[in-house]
This record gives sequence, C-alpha cells and structure tokens, in this order.
Amino acid sequence: MIWDRCVMVDWSGGADRGLSPKKDSIWIGQAVAGQSEPPEYCRNRVVAEERLAEIISAARDTGERLLIGFDFPFGYPTGFASAVSGSPDPLALWAELARRLPASVDGRERMDVAAELNALFPDEGPFWFDVFKTGAVPSKKPLQTAVAEWRAVEGQAKGAFSCWQLGGAGSVGSQALMGIPVLERLRQRFDVSVWPFEALDTQVAFVEIWPSLIAQEIAQSQAVDEIKDAAQVRVVAQAVSRLSPSEFTAMLEDVPKAGRMEGWIFGLGHETALAGAARQGRLRNDCFALPPGVDWAPVEDALALLRARLGPVTDEETIQVWEAACRVLARDVTALRAHPPAANSAVDGYGLSEGLPSGLHHIPLAQGRAAAGAPFKGQIPEGSALRILTGATLPEGVTTVLLEEDCRVTDTSISVEGPLKRGANARSAGEDVKQGATLLAAGRVLTPADLALLSATGHGTAPVRKRLRVAILSTGDELREPGRPLQSGQIADANRPMLAALVRGLGHDVLDLGICQDDRSALSSKFDRAAAEADVLLTSGGASAGEEDHVSALLTQSGSMAMWRIAIKPGRPLALGLWKGCPVFGLPGNPVAAMVCSLIFARPALAQLAGASWSEPLAIEVPAAFSKRKKAGRREYLRARLVEGRAKVFASEGSGRISGLSWADGLVELPHEAVEIRPGMPVRYLPFSGLFA
Repeated sequence: MIWDRCVMVDWSGGADRGLSPKKDSIWIGQAVAGQSEPPEYCRNRVVAEERLAEIISAARDTGERLLIGFDFPFGYPTGFASAVSGSPDPLALWAELARRLPASVDGRERMDVAAELNALFPDEGPFWFDVFKTGAVPSKKPLQTAVAEWRAVEGQAKGAFSCWQLGGAGSVGSQALMGIPVLERLRQRFDVSVWPFEALDTQVAFVEIWPSLIAQEIAQSQAVDEIKDAAQVRVVAQAVSRLSPSEFTAMLEDVPKAGRMEGWIFGLGHETALAGAARQGRLRNDCFALPPGVDWAPVEDALALLRARLGPVTDEETIQVWEAACRVLARDVTALRAHPPAANSAVDGYGLSEGLPSGLHHIPLAQGRAAAGAPFKGQIPEGSALRILTGATLPEGVTTVLLEEDCRVTDTSISVEGPLKRGANARSAGEDVKQGATLLAAGRVLTPADLALLSATGHGTAPVRKRLRVAILSTGDELREPGRPLQSGQIADANRPMLAALVRGLGHDVLDLGICQDDRSALSSKFDRAAAEADVLLTSGGASAGEEDHVSALLTQSGSMAMWRIAIKPGRPLALGLWKGCPVFGLPGNPVAAMVCSLIFARPALAQLAGASWSEPLAIEVPAAFSKRKKAGRREYLRARLVEGRAKVFASEGSGRISGLSWADGLVELPHEAVEIRPGMPVRYLPFSGLFA
C-alpha cells in the first residue's frame, strides 16, 4: 500500500448546518488498510478546516503517509488561471482565490468574488446561478463565454457538473470556489503536494475525487438510516485504502496533458478496480446479527439471512477464455458477433437458389464448390446447383441445400425428387445467437459449454472474479498434524484436510493457517494473517461460549460476533463475524458437524462471497431403505448412500463417527417437523456430487 491512511471529504458550499448531523453537509471519512472509521460530521467550513489540520498534524507526528480526497474540482478550464492570476499555474490560481476568500462560515461573499472574477473577461463571465439572489452574477448559464464550460475531465466523467454553476442540485461551483482557499491554507500551513499538479513526494497529498464513480457500491453499502454523504466518504475511503500499489500507480499516472493543468478525478477510467476495492469492504460489522428476539434459528431462516447479507468481496480480472472454466463471471456478457456469423449449410449437399416443387428435377451442376473456410467465389448460373459442404457459407443467391443422400449425381448434373421447402438444410445468420444479445449473466460459474459460446460469439477473453481465497484454521490444544505421533489426550486434525479439499472442490483457493493452540494472542495473529491474505476464514473448534472457545471470544472483542444457534443436527453452534473486514465462519470442532455445517451453510455463502449466484443444493426424492422416528424442533442430516436406488443410512448417528462420512455418498435431509420414516417412503436425498460442485 502506498498510503497508510486515506481520508475522504464530502464538501459543502453552504452555511453552518447546526450541531445535528445533516445531509448536504461536510463529512470526513477515514480508512486504514480497508477498515473504515465512523464518518465525522462538520457543521461548517471553519470547523472542517481545523479538523483537517488536526488529522494532518497527527499524521505528521506519527509518520503516517496521508492521502486526502475532496469531492470538488481542483482547477478550472484552460485560460481561467491565467486571466485571474497572470499565470497558467493552477496553484497560482489557488493562492489568488485564497487571497480573495478568507475563512468563512456563511460564504455569502462568494457571489461578490464570482462577480469580480466575471468582470475580468470582456464578454459575459463564466460564473452563474446567484444562490442568494443578490444580482451579482447571472441567474442563468451564459450563452457564450471566453473560457470553456467544461474541463477535459468532465468530458469523460458523464454526469459531472460544471465548475461555473454556483447553485442548484448537484452543482460543485460553490464547493470549488469555497473549498480551494481552504486547501491552499492547509497547503501553506503543512507540507502538502497536490495531484495532478505536483509530484506526490510529500507525506501528505491532496487528490480530487468523485464518489459517483462507484455510486452502485455506495448504494449497496449504505445502511437504511445512514446519511448518503456519510456513506460516500466511508465507502470511498475504504475502497481507496484497499487499492494495491500497482492499481494506485496506474490511477495516478493515467492523466492526459490537459488534466495536468485543469485537474483530474482520481480513479477515472479505473472504475472496475475502484468498485472491486469497494466491494471488498461491503460487509458491515453487524452483517451476521440475528433479528431481535431470534435465539434458535431454523435452517431455512439462517440460509435466508446469509443470502441477504453477503455480497461479492473479490476483485474483477480479465483472463483468456480458455482459462475461464469454473470461474465466476463478473459482468453480463453480450455477443460481439452473431452465431453463426453468416448463413451456412447444415449438411453436405448441393445449394439451390429456391425450393423445389413435387416431381423429378434434373439440375445442371455449376463448377466449383463451397466449403467451411473456403467460400465459393463467383456467380452461380441461374437454375444451377453448387456443391456445398457442411458449415460452408452460402454463396450469394443460395437459400436452400439438397441433402447429398437424396441426389443422383453425374459430372454435369444432379437429379432429385421434390418437393423441397425453401431454406431447407440451411442455417440463417444469427439463427443461434444475434449480435448484441445477452449471452451470460454476471454471477454464473462458467462451464466448458459457456466457453464455446463465448468463443463462437467473438470473445477471446472473459471478465471474471478473482478466485475467492479461503483461509482454513483448526484450533485446540489437543490437535496434532495428521501422521504425527500422538500422546495421551491428543488427536489428529481431521478437519483441515477435509475442509481444504471441500474448498478446492468448490473452485476456491486455500490458505492453510495450520493448527492454533488455545492461546488468544496466537489466535489473534492467525486472524490477522487471514484478514491480510485471504477473503474469508473458516475455523473449526472454539466456536461455542466456553472458557476455551477463543474464536467466539475474539469475534466478540471485534464487536461483530453473532452466535447462531441453528436448529440442525449435527451442528447447532455457528460463530459468525468479521475480523478486520474478513468474514469468519466458526465451525464446530466435531468433523461430522463441521462437514455438515460447511456443506449446508458455508458452501452457498462462499459462492456468494466469490460473486456467484446463491447455490441451492441438488436434491432428489428417493425411497427410504431405513426406519426412523424423528421429533420436531430440528432439521436433521443423515449420512446416506444409494443402494439400488434407495437411500440407506449409516448404522450410527453419532457425530463422532467420521467413518460414516467416508461411507456415505450423500445426505438424507429430514424436515424441521416431526416425521416417522418407514421403508419405501420418499425422502429428500442430497448427493455429495451436487454439494461438492
């Protein structure tokens, strides 16, 4: 990471907004390594200037590298700086604006200053929209001015407002006019470099931002009762702080010549990377919280909560189509060209211009032929037939193909019995897929057949999500690595090999964190590594509420702990939470319960975190080959295998019997309600082949 702390500021050109937080005010958001702090409300510009000075002073004292973004233009269209300051240098304009506009809460004087600046031009000045109706500046946009209406950057940032508009919905003119003097005073007070006008070689840097670049991600992250301005600075700060050094460098360097003098929006042209970074921080600290009053959650309710609360946490990348099998499609994909791209023959045979009526027909044979990859070049004589092979583009005028087996052929003619309908044995252009049609939707896990479809319609690459990286950790003093000698009271770690294989089988990458003894400090370090190197963490053991259940204790310490007591057998306790933004699934330590909870809960949750659509398990109804009386209150999963089309269950339901997992080829799911199963009754069977894929 280039910057230690990222600060984002939503500015305001208005007057003092009072003590209570309000929209359309000044908000400051901060984030470190992807973890955002609660946004701060500033009632006016004087308060905000002093708060920013405090933040910069603190960073200077600690040695933190500090990036501060502001949501207003840092410059004006070419020619304005020279007209006002006598120099094309945009920072000379900053100094002149600071001289004309001292610190102010009210800001009414900006209309007089705008009028003074307008007077510097021979025709109508560029500033307009008199907020206070003083008559100082025009109320409507001038028809023509000596300087351009837009900077170069606004030509690419569709929807951005002109820096000349001083009022009205969405305007940034007053923000820039009142904000630049504040930035100039901070620049003079501290050692600050300003992008893109200067090299960022100081401890503190200012950049121009535009939250609308990631408007969708902000909307998805915004809480119901959260002020939009607060959500904007929180999400943007978090996203920028998550950018990799290479992404950061690309955004800083991607500025055209005009932008070096007029100002440029950080991240413009790199919205995909910025949005991906924002999505990584989408999960809220309370995302796993159960609704008030819920203690024991039925399985279907727990799954519904996971489906509603989780979203993609992986970035997007573009890879070659032939590498894209089993990857998650990041965006909807449309056909770049039709398939087939041209009308072609469906069979080997002879091409005609029209269909044929009933009766015997003798048709002269034209010289040459059409083959796939070797189209016929020339004109076919009227009334003649042309030799054509499967897949060949239909020559001009050919609409119908005679099947070779239906024809008697000589060197100069063919004979065939009619009738034959016009268009027979021919494929029309776009018959399969039309150009521009949506091929595949975002969230789809790409299959080999999908790769064929992408390739046939013009795609050599595919926009996919990066693979979800899943950290796996076992906890407990009693655990030892498989194959190691065991002392009294020790057991081999069966969970990590099982969970790693499951995660890889689901198409995700594995980060093995090994075994952690029952030591909270050591476990905290393991959690830190997972948060830094992985997208999600699966732990087993220590997820209940006992004295040695350190997973639960750490998540409680983070403020995100949710103990889900799920009405399921085997299983029940599932500890869920976030550790420094990384979702943590605390699975039971018992291998059978860990496997069942992984298949039922972690499997679809990981798919959604990876950007895929929610994954329902494959289930089929089969006759039972067992008897069982079940009480109401929990959904049960029995280890089972199909024998001659009937579901046979493992002899013991003991959750410590790992051999039953190996013996089984699926699970029988029994409902929450009471039920009595007798041989031959239909039961719901979930094959492992549908759960592991």
